[in-house]
Amino acid sequence: MGSSEKSVTKTIQMKIKILSAAMNDLYKGRLFYEKHGANVGEYFFDSLFSDIDSLMLYAGIHLKVFGYYRMLSKRFPYAIYYKIEKSSSVVVWRVLDLRRNPIRIRKELTKG
Repeated sequence: MGSSEKSVTKTIQMKIKILSAAMNDLYKGRLFYEKHGANVGEYFFDSLFSDIDSLMLYAGIHLKVFGYYRMLSKRFPYAIYYKIEKSSSVVVWRVLDLRRNPIRIRKELTKG
């Protein structure tokens, strides 16, 4: 670059909204993992929220499945289904266990 040229980097901070259905999914998952050992449910909750927080940087890079972006959890067999609204807002619709039948997952995502 010449001395008169400037590099401009624009950073967009994504806002994350978690719908009540997704919070309910997280709560159910936490209860499930609580049965598997001390603090496993808390670790599940913390891990999934860490994954969701990463959407501030990585929203939109994931594959679309059933009309939603799908981010796979790093530590648990769960997927975070989300949409991007107005290019600066991420809406988390569902957080679903991938051990389910895909037909059931599709039904969960199309409930409304």
